[in-house]
Amino acid sequence: MKLETIAEQIGMVGFYVAILTFSALVIRILIGTMMAGNAAFLSWPNVMGVLNAFIIAITVIVVAVPEGLPLAVTISLAFSVSKMFEEHNLVRRLHASETMGGANEICSDKTGTLTQNRMTVQAVYLNGDTTNGESFPSIHLNQNANILAESVVYNSSAFVETESSGLKVVKGNVTEAGLLKYLMGSKVDVETLIASKQKEGFIEF
Repeated sequence: MKLETIAEQIGMVGFYVAILTFSALVIRILIGTMMAGNAAFLSWPNVMGVLNAFIIAITVIVVAVPEGLPLAVTISLAFSVSKMFEEHNLVRRLHASETMGGANEICSDKTGTLTQNRMTVQAVYLNGDTTNGESFPSIHLNQNANILAESVVYNSSAFVETESSGLKVVKGNVTEAGLLKYLMGSKVDVETLIASKQKEGFIEF
């Protein structure tokens, strides 16, 4: 859209310059005829001079209109895309490289792109003690571990699904799935708790 606007503006400037050029050439012919003392303005040399001035004006308009500007920009963008591809950056749309060239700051969501889109428990606070969540402590030996496990399962919409290969996969909300994975790594029978929740008729919102 910007290129089309610039092309129209340049075309208008060329049109006005062509009118001024034609007017100047015709005035020059008139002045030359008057200074020569020739009253016959419509003589053959003057007609040819006016026709030549008209051709020059048309040439100015044709040269001024940048018809090749969009094509030149497209070629340059295609060249930029090929250079970016050499740096392992795949650009699907040509105008994207132009947009990136005019960007000052880029805000992006790293989840699922720079990470594995997987949440893990980093620490657990239980009975006044903080334990490393990645070490999978045996919380099922703690007297309050059942309350903790039930609280997580009963307030979660995530569930455990067994694939055809026999691998158990936790699906659902990423945060809730991370909590269930922590419980499973801590030797808590999550599937039994989920079955108990469904049996007791808990409604998930």
